[in-house]
Amino acid sequence: MHCQFCKKNIENPVFDLGNTAVSNDLIIKKNLHSIENTYPLIFHVCPSCLLAQTEQYRDGYEIFSDDYVYFSSCSNYWLEHAKQYVELIIKKLNLTKGSFVLEIASNDGYLLTNFVEKNIECLGVEPTKSTAIEAVKKGVKTLVEFFNVKTSKNIVADFGKADLIIANNVLAHVPDINDFVSALKGVLKDDGVVTIEVPHVLKLIEKSEFDTIYHEHFFYFSVLSLTNILDAHDLSIYDIDELDTHGGSIRVYVTHVGNDIDKNNSKENLNRVLNKELKYGLDSLEYYEQLKDNSFEIKLNSLKYLINKKISNKKIAAFGAAAKGNTFLNYCGIKNNIIDFVVDETPFKIGKYLPQSKIPIFPFDKILEVRPDIIIILPWNHKEEIVKKLSFVKDWGAIIVVFIPKFEVLNLE
Repeated sequence: MHCQFCKKNIENPVFDLGNTAVSNDLIIKKNLHSIENTYPLIFHVCPSCLLAQTEQYRDGYEIFSDDYVYFSSCSNYWLEHAKQYVELIIKKLNLTKGSFVLEIASNDGYLLTNFVEKNIECLGVEPTKSTAIEAVKKGVKTLVEFFNVKTSKNIVADFGKADLIIANNVLAHVPDINDFVSALKGVLKDDGVVTIEVPHVLKLIEKSEFDTIYHEHFFYFSVLSLTNILDAHDLSIYDIDELDTHGGSIRVYVTHVGNDIDKNNSKENLNRVLNKELKYGLDSLEYYEQLKDNSFEIKLNSLKYLINKKISNKKIAAFGAAAKGNTFLNYCGIKNNIIDFVVDETPFKIGKYLPQSKIPIFPFDKILEVRPDIIIILPWNHKEEIVKKLSFVKDWGAIIVVFIPKFEVLNLE
């Protein structure tokens, strides 16, 4: 394949996870016995620009359809993360009521509502109609569009350029990364700032977080690869935060090359993280190659544990019909003969079935009805929040486990 950024040839894949269904393609009951579409899920790293990526076997624009089922407001964790971010960025950039804030992939308005409450003008761009409708209900002005150069020109014409552009957990999802970054530059004021949050590929490899890999994620970033991409579009990283989200993420602060913000920052934090990446070896393919063997070990240990529990007639449930959970289940070959059901708090998911594994999705109170012996947290990156919700299961002696980044029985005290 050819790198989706620099177009150079990539000869050897790092990790082949097999053919899997698209992680958010939940199955409705009438299609339960129909043939599912599956696509190769293969993790590559470009030796030229160091961008980690999966090959796009399905049109990226088709994946994010009008009935997309991920709603950020269903997570208290993300609501709090968004609130803290808004408080931080208003102070850091001295934003006022005269500022204009643009968020790309604004989902259901979970973040921009914080700007609405402060009377700071904002606009969301969101390609999935299902989530955009919810944002509008909250008073968040939203364009139901994919963000690209054409869209950015229309935004500039109708609203002007942005003081702040927010691109949180979206850069991994864009089918054409060069068009997207070019669009960011085009809609950014001369002294404006873009903040980009992405899972850090350093942590993905270090902790064997293979479930972060799925078809909706086309890209997996290091600061090294992000710098290469942004440099190509005359944009510059001038600061960086390391975050705990998604098992380890980075937030980069980006502006136009050569402006006062770029020139007057020491870039101390940026250099620190870049040096860390070089120390770990992210500038060579060898670092990435450990993911395959480490993930296979997790697969074997997970299957061994679950099969033994099933032989002992234990009732096994899961929490969270999350995309990352589907990668874990389908790579490991875990199906509805092992896990009886999964519960979720997103209304759009209830009554459907997970892709490939065909595990049924029930509302949260199914846990109380069935009283399972073992509950697997699939979105393990939210385990602290979820354990609090499930603390009542200790009443009948149930245990809660995660398998990534390592097997752990979670404390319910």
